[in-house]
Amino acid sequence: MANVINFHAYRTKVAEKRTFGPWRKRFGESFSQITRLADLSSKTLYFLAYPGEENAVALYEFIMGALDFGTATQFYYLEKKNQMVVMEIHLFLADQIRFEMMRRLGWIGSFPSMRYTLLEIAQLFERIKAFCNSNQPKLAKSHPDFASYSKLTSADQEVFIRRMLPEALDTYKVQMEL
Repeated sequence: MANVINFHAYRTKVAEKRTFGPWRKRFGESFSQITRLADLSSKTLYFLAYPGEENAVALYEFIMGALDFGTATQFYYLEKKNQMVVMEIHLFLADQIRFEMMRRLGWIGSFPSMRYTLLEIAQLFERIKAFCNSNQPKLAKSHPDFASYSKLTSADQEVFIRRMLPEALDTYKVQMEL
């Protein structure tokens, strides 16, 4: 009886290694099952926020590991249904990463997904996405464009924030001296 095995802890450690192993190699940083968007380094956050093929591969590495779908190189061998799941999570996660970048700039306040770990976002995607879609991030009152933003409908406010993403990428790069 002295050798009781905690299967939940074991499975969690295996999932953590499978999910974050490629990122540890790629970024040279430490990640764990409790890593949240706010825990990402500025350099890693910027890399993941910047659109492009390298960004997509890194996010596919993470998502496919979290869902136990294999490695990113196996993406094209997945069933179409699973490919769609990975792509949907990728698009959602990319938005959340960019919202974190905007939060660090002080352009938006808190946003719903920041309370979840990265693993939770991938593994509980449908539930978290539904919650986030009904609670969109809001522009900070201190932002110079807040007066214009506050006159818009909630749907237009969402578009307003999304249109700020290219400027946010440029500003973040300069402010963080990446």
